[in-house]
Amino acid sequence: MSKARPIVIGVTGGSGSGKTSVSKALMERFKGHSVMLLQQDFYYKDQSHLTFEERLETNYDHPQAFDTDLLIDHLKKLLAYQAIDKPVYNFNDHVRSKETIHEKPRDVIIVEGIMVLEEKALRDLMDIKLYVDTDDDIRIIRRIKRDMKERGRSLDSIIHQYLSVVKPMHEQFIEPMKKYADLIIPEGGENHVAIDMIATKIEKILESKA
Repeated sequence: MSKARPIVIGVTGGSGSGKTSVSKALMERFKGHSVMLLQQDFYYKDQSHLTFEERLETNYDHPQAFDTDLLIDHLKKLLAYQAIDKPVYNFNDHVRSKETIHEKPRDVIIVEGIMVLEEKALRDLMDIKLYVDTDDDIRIIRRIKRDMKERGRSLDSIIHQYLSVVKPMHEQFIEPMKKYADLIIPEGGENHVAIDMIATKIEKILESKA
């Protein structure tokens, strides 16, 4: 008897919404179990053919910034219980690293990123779709803190990018993805009730595959 395919959970929401916190909270709950996290941020297109100045002008909050075909291909392989070599993205230089991360398949795959529900071909591979919904003012504060601490960016550049790119892209692409979600989670990682509900669902899936 063939093994049932893995379960895929998509987690999306705007930049700074708390989708990563939700995903990591679930990963922490199931440490040591057959659960993996596949982050869309690893799948930005390589920009090494552009000058550094041109890379800075790239709209990284647009669906076309991502190598969605590769993400779909890797997810299909994982669904067939095949290992993948996940790309690594260098956010300082805005290029794909020559290094990769070898990922073995798992029974539960959490796919997380700002655009994971935008492409129908990717959505169709998901069994559960979550949208993390957080107020704009909280999201921009979180983005400022993250980009200054983790990506070494100036406050002026973060605010300029938010107003000129992030906010309009959120309104055009991310906000409309709510209609595809099975569950909308307000306040992200702070919503322990929602995380408990999802964790219970994952427990049942793992038990059924044991």
